[in-house]
Amino acid sequence: MSGMDVVIMAAGKGTRMQSRTPKVLHTLGGLPLIEHVIKVSLALGARRQVVVVGHGSAQVKAALAHHEALAFALQEPQLGTGHALQTAAQQLPALTPAGCTLVLSGDVPLIGLNTLQALVLASGQQHLTLLTLKTPQPQGYGRIVRSPAEGHRVLGIVEEKDASPQERLIDEVYVGVMVIPNVHLHRWLAALNNHNAQQEYYLTDLVAMAVGEGLAVHTHACLNASEVAGVNDPEQLACLERAFQLKVAQQLMREGVRLADPARIDVRGELLVSQDVEIDVGCVFEGRVLLGEGVKIGAHCVLSNAQLSAGVQVKPFTHIQGESASALVQVGESCELGPYARLRPGTVLERDVHIGNFVEIKNSSLGVGSKANHLAYVGDAQVGARVNYGAGSITANYDGANKHKTVIEDDVHVGSNSVLVAPVRLGQGGTVGAGSVISRDTPAGALSVTRAKTVSVPHWSRPQKKVNKP
Repeated sequence: MSGMDVVIMAAGKGTRMQSRTPKVLHTLGGLPLIEHVIKVSLALGARRQVVVVGHGSAQVKAALAHHEALAFALQEPQLGTGHALQTAAQQLPALTPAGCTLVLSGDVPLIGLNTLQALVLASGQQHLTLLTLKTPQPQGYGRIVRSPAEGHRVLGIVEEKDASPQERLIDEVYVGVMVIPNVHLHRWLAALNNHNAQQEYYLTDLVAMAVGEGLAVHTHACLNASEVAGVNDPEQLACLERAFQLKVAQQLMREGVRLADPARIDVRGELLVSQDVEIDVGCVFEGRVLLGEGVKIGAHCVLSNAQLSAGVQVKPFTHIQGESASALVQVGESCELGPYARLRPGTVLERDVHIGNFVEIKNSSLGVGSKANHLAYVGDAQVGARVNYGAGSITANYDGANKHKTVIEDDVHVGSNSVLVAPVRLGQGGTVGAGSVISRDTPAGALSVTRAKTVSVPHWSRPQKKVNKP
């Protein structure tokens, strides 16, 4: 939509959030509220984007610094929505009579692309156009006042605090989103006044100005209340989170994912799926997660920045955490993970690897068919194929100052309760006896054991507790 500028209102304090965090930086679906609004604005193809900041302006600007093309306007003090747009207009010096300005709210995160496209089309970029909603609970919104005798044309918007008892019964409300033709923008903004109960400059007064000039005011009705719902307190944020997650769940099911319960999944980033994926209850997906064909995720797993190949089974309560969206944990085909396994950044598993309960892998690779089934730690290691890594065994990879690498070649068997003191290499096909501390390289095919000789003392009596006599 060429010739369209977007202004996003984000100056409010959000007192009811009871938080030091600016309201628009509270998260929904793993992203700040305002990021959802910016995302849909970019999808519209806006010519410019201006964010009006006020309370916590430094925090908001820092959080959005990665948007290089974003402009900011500081509203200080905050004297109403009209004053906010007056402030933003100063950041749009190249406005021409052609085109329009779309006004959005930074705390209305679920506004849809299709809805905004329809709104702008309804305006023709030439008419003041309002996004409206019919609701049985209009409290808190400005009411749309129409003329029954003149085809129900719009006469104005009355804010709730200025509305009469009769006007408060109106069930058509303005939801804070409008399109303003640029040809009138600066003139109308300059004419705003604060002659109202709040002594603020209302952006909604532009409607009365347009009507007074004999201009038609258009509207577009939104049919989904959650799409235009704002966030004013933690309860509303939680409600919108569930609405967002249900929308994500419905899309996943349309793509063929079997969800045990669509109400018990949280996607806080990007989740990409292939066919025949199954996800049990209580799972959380963060960052960028890719699930291959036939992947099965057990209950209450957390996956962050990971790629799972076809046929992987993740058993309950497993935690997979990649470093970033560009540095994913890699899990090969037909691996079995968990329950209660943990894969940390830098983990790469080839196909058919088994990582069992209470096993932690960090910055390590495991070759085809290797297994660490119980109570083990593998850190900063290169593990070959068909290695069996015994219960209770660890790589001692940190000397208090530096990390060191352990190399375990193909077909090695590490006995239970062993400690591999890095840097160390275990030769191919070798065996480490249970309970050994290996601090030197071991040869291929050898049995390596470091264990104190067993000593038995006959007729041994355990120490007895002292009894204090009364």
